Amino acid sequence: MAHIILQNPNSGIIKKAPVGFSWTTLFFGPFPALFRGDFKWFFIQLLCALPLGMGFPLFAFLYNKIHLKKCLEAGYKVKSVKGTTIEAVNAKLGLELPLL
Repeated sequence: MAHIILQNPNSGIIKKAPVGFSWTTLFFGPFPALFRGDFKWFFIQLLCALPLGMGFPLFAFLYNKIHLKKCLEAGYKVKSVKGTTIEAVNAKLGLELPLL
C-alpha cells in the first residue's frame, strides 16, 4: 500500500499518511480517526453509521484523503512517498502536494 511521509517544518513532527482505500476504517469503523486524534471525524463517522448502519464502507473510501488534507492544512509537507511516485499520488488525489 502506498503511503506518504509528512513532516511539519516548524515542529519537525513526522506523520505517515496512507493513500487510497482505508482498510482500517472498513474493519474498525471510526476508531482509526480516534487513534489519529481526529475527534471531529470520529464523531461524524459514528453519527452517520448509527442510523444508516452502513456508513463505514463509505468512509473507507474517503477517510485517508480527509486525514491527508487535515495534515496539509496544519502545515505538514511531503518528505517522501513510499510504494509509488509523488506524481501518481497527485493524480490519484487530485491535489498538488507541497514538498518539504
